Amino acid sequence: MTISATNGDTPNSPETSTYSAYIREELRLYDEHLRDVRGLSAGTRKDRLRIIGLLLEGKFKHRKIVFARMQPDDVRQFLSTRLAQRQTPSNASQHAAALRSYLRYRATCGDSVAQLAAVIQNPVHWKLASLPRALTPDEIGRLLESFSTRYRWPKRSYAIIRCALDLGLRSGEIAGLKISDIDWLTGTVTLKGTKTLRQDILPLPMETGQALAEYLQHERPPSSSPSIFVMHRGDHDRGVTAGAIRGVIGWAYRRIGLKHTRSHALRHAFACRLVERGSSLKEVADLLRHRSLNSTLIYAKLDTPKLAAVALPWPGSTA
Repeated sequence: MTISATNGDTPNSPETSTYSAYIREELRLYDEHLRDVRGLSAGTRKDRLRIIGLLLEGKFKHRKIVFARMQPDDVRQFLSTRLAQRQTPSNASQHAAALRSYLRYRATCGDSVAQLAAVIQNPVHWKLASLPRALTPDEIGRLLESFSTRYRWPKRSYAIIRCALDLGLRSGEIAGLKISDIDWLTGTVTLKGTKTLRQDILPLPMETGQALAEYLQHERPPSSSPSIFVMHRGDHDRGVTAGAIRGVIGWAYRRIGLKHTRSHALRHAFACRLVERGSSLKEVADLLRHRSLNSTLIYAKLDTPKLAAVALPWPGSTA
């Protein structure tokens, strides 16, 4: 028995196969709640299922799940063990969010969760404390000039970089692009099934369109897949995965000696350029497809001229 869903988009992870039938069934029901009630993306659901699976495995193992037997000490010990393995604020926040989400689900099932929720505390972690890690203009220039026929499939790699840099696309969104999503006449690209579970139509910059056309016409292998980017080794009729997209971007970084490791650095660079050119936070949020404007507030710190305009004089100064 595996975790499955009626629409086939349930995220699976290798460790679920080792769980008992009781735990797999509980995760299946929880995943349906996350997908159908909470509207969460597959990636977020996968992370939460992984954490909750470990919690249930530690408490119930091969026994039937009786949630009333879950005690505050069980949750406290689980958090202590998990956070000792990786002591970072982001890891703590991820576990706290997953546990609270699961407890909210159990509350909808009629369980009492107040005592369990009381032991879950977020670390002190200011979301806007640091600036997003984006590539500098010099790094962007070096990156775009680094693709040549000396490397495998340079047109595919270049087109992937342009999609992230010019459109601010996430790795999963790039992997999910279909040929039919591009309207060459109007110069637009339609994003479907994104993290926000909505459909968005974005303008397609000329450089990005040219890079995609070059790849489709001259380097993409013959394939029956509707995906723009497909496997070049093995099954050509399969679209690439988000992990493969991240791998392409990571290899491009390493090739020119960049210390960045995350593909999101290109997305951040896209947002930073928008702010520097005078775009409002609402415009940036729309183009980044953020659900909440709060996710975009980090870029407000990049708008130095506007911040200077509202800054108060230092006490005792003449200005």
